[in-house]
Amino acid sequence: MLIRKANINDIEQLIKLRIDYLVEERGSLSKDEESAIKKQLKSYFQKHISDDSFVGIVADVEGVIASTAFLVISERPANPAFITGLKGTIYNVLTYPEYRRKGIATKVLEALIEEAKRANVSSVELMATKDGKYLYEKLGFKEPTFTAMRLQL
Repeated sequence: MLIRKANINDIEQLIKLRIDYLVEERGSLSKDEESAIKKQLKSYFQKHISDDSFVGIVADVEGVIASTAFLVISERPANPAFITGLKGTIYNVLTYPEYRRKGIATKVLEALIEEAKRANVSSVELMATKDGKYLYEKLGFKEPTFTAMRLQL
C-alpha cells in the first residue's frame, strides 16, 4: 500500500472520489448536480492543488485508490484556537467498502495531519459521522465547545 499526496495528475481521480463520497453520503445526485459539481471540482483542484490550500491524501492498494481524505487550509484572523491564523478542515474521508476495517483510513488521516503540521496549521476540524467518530477520537479529535450552525444561501 502506498499512502501519498495527490498531485495535479490526479484531478480526474479526485473528482471521482468526491462524487463517490457525495453519493455515499447523500444517496444520489441528479445529473444536473453531478455535472455542476464536476465542473466546479475540476477548476477548484487545478487552482488549489498548486497554491497549497488543498491537500488530498490517497491510499493506493495495488494500483487502486482505496481510501482518501481532503484537507482545505484557510487563513483566518488568529485566535487562541488557531494562533497561526491557519485552520484546516477535513473533507471527503472515504474508504471503499472492500477496504474498510483494515486501518487504511487511519494511515490516510495520519498523513493528512502531518501535512497540516508541515503547513503550520494550528487546528483541524471535521464533521464526524457516527461510523467515523471512534476513528477521529482515536486520532485526538475532540468535540468543540461551540455548536456548528449554517445558513444556506
